[in-house]
Amino acid sequence: MNNLFSKIKINPLFWLVVGIGVMTGYFKEVLMVFTIVFIHEMGHAFAANFFNWRINKIELLPFGGVAEVDDTGNRPFHEEVIVILAGPFQHLWMMLLSYLMMNFSFWSLYDHQLFIWHNLMILGFNLIPVLPLDGGRLLQMWFTYRYPYVQALTIGRYASCIGLISLVVLSFIYLPFHLNLWIVLSFLIISNYLEWKQRHYKFMRFLMARRSMEMNVPYLKESLLPVRDSLTLKEVMKKCRRGYRHSFKIFHTKQATTSMVEEKELLELLFTKNDLKAPLSRFGFTDSRNHR
Repeated sequence: MNNLFSKIKINPLFWLVVGIGVMTGYFKEVLMVFTIVFIHEMGHAFAANFFNWRINKIELLPFGGVAEVDDTGNRPFHEEVIVILAGPFQHLWMMLLSYLMMNFSFWSLYDHQLFIWHNLMILGFNLIPVLPLDGGRLLQMWFTYRYPYVQALTIGRYASCIGLISLVVLSFIYLPFHLNLWIVLSFLIISNYLEWKQRHYKFMRFLMARRSMEMNVPYLKESLLPVRDSLTLKEVMKKCRRGYRHSFKIFHTKQATTSMVEEKELLELLFTKNDLKAPLSRFGFTDSRNHR
């Protein structure tokens, strides 16, 4: 537990928003927001810790937070759903608790209404399908189960950018002078830019994790993928999907034959030969049968 709390970091933007709130006489509101954000993010952290995910950092932001975990894109579906939804779920019991606290003199109807408002605002904002918000993570996770991992990340980034552009346009139209909102939007723009820059790194982490992971587990489905021997190792591995263990049926064009190879074997070649652009024909897979 202590180790979990030691992972908490507070983003400078959070302190900026807090400072603005205090200087403008909204200390109670700032305290409420801090409490809501903290509990929201700890919901993610406790869920990730329950599934033995390695938590690198828990960063508190003005509108929520980011639990930075060692996620390689190969976690079971139910674990990732629970970890993502564990944050938004906290708002439900917090709002119920606020209702019950109205029975005490220190918690007025105004406090209750204000607390509910901040909860709904933070909850709603976090469910917007923009990375790294919970809504964006849910959408990207859904894409990874519909498409090959690399393609899913690309679609997820495009969807996130569309959502972010929509937010910026709406902010220009309806809230052009809302300083806190523009601080948050600036953070989202930077986050999406970094997400794009790290695309190759995330792909390689995905493959490295698959190289070392146990493939004979119940949640992985069998998948047979046909590929031509003219494709490079990188092109072939881009066909991998999370939730599956792959076998590849290689078509040897010149010999008009085929051969079968397991995903693990290709991953070993990828990392030992260190040549992403090498075609499959270079590795001399044994021809198994004529496909004419």
